[in-house]
Parts: sequence; structure tokens; C-alpha cells
Amino acid sequence: MVQAKKVQRSKAVTSDGRKPSAMRDSDYAALAQFRYQIRSFLAFSEMAAAEQGLTPTQHQALLGIKGFVRPGPASVGDVARFLLIRHHSAVELIDRLAKLGLVSRVADPEDARRVHLKLTKKGEQKLQALSRKNLEELRRAASPALSRLLKSFGEASGD
Repeated sequence: MVQAKKVQRSKAVTSDGRKPSAMRDSDYAALAQFRYQIRSFLAFSEMAAAEQGLTPTQHQALLGIKGFVRPGPASVGDVARFLLIRHHSAVELIDRLAKLGLVSRVADPEDARRVHLKLTKKGEQKLQALSRKNLEELRRAASPALSRLLKSFGEASGD
């Protein structure tokens, strides 16, 4: 016989120990607007990647290899964690990026089992072009809207 686990219910509190206030219509509106802004930016970014001949995941992998992992060079495992995908999926993704001439594999001189990933000159150029477009879009549209939204979140919580 399988016993059901008892679910312990705790009283909800905020990170500073206060009871949360009731959600207001303005809270829902702010969250809906925030999610819209995120989706709008992601749609823009996906279109920009397609214009460069990349899938959104390929773009994100290049970005992760270049900017996410510190200290030291990225590994396939790092890319998998960054993209929230399984290791074998990251291997296939890196294989495709290598075939496109965007990424190279470099053996770790200290551990032969480990492979470091490095953007090629072509990969650097594509990532730089995409990153410039994305930053311009953030400055142009998303940043002001997100700033207003974040301010409205603070006002809604009574800060």
C-alpha cells in the first residue's frame, strides 16, 4: 500500500517576514505587461538570429559560451546548464555550431577528458552583430517599458 505524503502547509510570508498583501488588479496588469515585454524582446531577438542564419538556441549557445561562464572557458556541460537542456542535446547543438564554423573545441591541457569551447572569428562576428541589435532594442523599447514596470511593482508592494 502506498502512503500519501502529508503536505505541510505554512503561512505565506514575504522574504522580509511580512504577510503578503492581496493582489490588486494593477499587480496583474503590471505582471501581464512585464511578460508581454519579455515575449516582445524574445520575438525580436529570435527574428534577428534568423536574419543571421541562426536558430534562437544557437544564438543563446554562442552568448553562453562567450559571456556566461566565468572563470575560464565554457564546456558542453556549461552550455547545457545555461540553456537548461540535457547534456546530449548540448553536444548535438555544439556539433551543429562547429559544422557552421562558429565554435571550436579545444582540449583542456590539465584534463584530457574535458573539452573547452571557443567561438571562432566567424562566431564572434555573428554574436557581436546580434548582441548589438539586441542591446539597441533593449535601449529603444524594452528598457524604458521595463523600468516603468519595475517601478510599478515597487509601488504595488508599498515600497
